[in-house]
Amino acid sequence: MSPTKKESVTGNFSAEERAAMKEYAAELQAEKKRKGSADKAALDAQDLLDKIAALDGDDRVLAEKVHAIITAAAPELAPKTWYGMPAYYRDGKAVVFFQPAAKFKARYSTLGFNDGATLDDGDMWPTSYALTTIGPAEEKKIAELVNRAVS
Repeated sequence: MSPTKKESVTGNFSAEERAAMKEYAAELQAEKKRKGSADKAALDAQDLLDKIAALDGDDRVLAEKVHAIITAAAPELAPKTWYGMPAYYRDGKAVVFFQPAAKFKARYSTLGFNDGATLDDGDMWPTSYALTTIGPAEEKKIAELVNRAVS
């Protein structure tokens, strides 16, 4: 028996991936409604803070620290959600994001960088980092990466 069209489209994505896509669609709808709003940036930032506040345990602790580090290191980046995750934008594109471990049932949270990040180092370089805890050494490394990403 062949799969229905709906099964073939969604059969390749996990429930978590489908949920993230739905969150992204909702973010796009909210963005449309806010277009031209004087406090769009404040509303976007509040959405991000609400997402962080809704996280549990270690994910929330890590997300709060990542948020504090990124906003201090690169205040020019605009905080906003991206696929339901905290992200930081430049020129309308997500440059850096935090992926909570629970979002995709992963072993660790992830600090990731997209194409707009200028982390280029030769022919190969890392664009994501596993996070389990953030101490002083990790804070320094994250700040350095973010500064490099936006330079």
